[in-house]
Amino acid sequence: MPPRRSHRDRVVEELRGLKPRNSAGRNVPVAIGVGVALGALVIVCLLLGSMAWNIMVAVAAALATWEVGQRLKESDWQVPRPVLLVGGQLMIWLSVAYGAVGLVMGLVLTLMILLVSRLFLHGTQESPRNWLRDVSVATFVLLWIPFCIALAARLSEMENPWGVDPRFVIVTFMLGVVANDVGGYAAGVFFGKHPMAPRVSPKKSWEGFGGSLLLGAAVGIGNAILLLGAPWWQGLVLGVALVIAATLGDLVESQFKRDLGIKDMSSMLPGHGGLMDRLDGMLPAAAMTWLLLRALILL
Repeated sequence: MPPRRSHRDRVVEELRGLKPRNSAGRNVPVAIGVGVALGALVIVCLLLGSMAWNIMVAVAAALATWEVGQRLKESDWQVPRPVLLVGGQLMIWLSVAYGAVGLVMGLVLTLMILLVSRLFLHGTQESPRNWLRDVSVATFVLLWIPFCIALAARLSEMENPWGVDPRFVIVTFMLGVVANDVGGYAAGVFFGKHPMAPRVSPKKSWEGFGGSLLLGAAVGIGNAILLLGAPWWQGLVLGVALVIAATLGDLVESQFKRDLGIKDMSSMLPGHGGLMDRLDGMLPAAAMTWLLLRALILL
């Protein structure tokens, strides 16, 4: 008669037999290496000060806008990329100089130039084709990339209700997005069974979303206590809000790529795809952080 196993032995055996339910879908070591390099770049820019941070986000906005514009061009969308690139930089640097008012001024001016430039893209003797379609997607790109990145730039000099160095707020929002990615990735790979939106992003599961919420909430509480000196419940709200914003950003980019019939935005970042494949969650999370800060200041 075989010896009776203890409860501890059974638990250990079950853990040893735990295997991923789903494939990672990418070269994990390469992806980690690139992610660490990007993280190091962010840390260096934060240490150098707000101007270095602003320059970094402005360069990221230009590269991401060019990347998306190239994909649109390959799919026969006629979007005036020079207007988007120059206008995006105008929005960012006006926001640095004049805050939210400067950002709105840059957006309005860029939209006015966009409407006219696309209207006469083929000259004055030829009727515009798909004008409304192309102007609509160009406006979406402006709001999606430079507008949200401009709000990320504002975080480096923005007042906060806790009176801490603004760089701690930036670290808080970025750690929240990382927690969303790591928690969702781990829980999705090992436990993902129920698709969240199979027609939009087949690999995103409710189990993965649960993992994102758990880790995001824990990291948010830790950030509030250790970095911001804020009540734990504010960290919980911020952590959950960042997870929701980043998840929605992932879904939006997935549908964007699905409409274009592509898998990645580009091959700019080995193991990750394109730059927008990394910024998809960061962009709405930056906007959410700005929004929550303004709300807390007003309250």
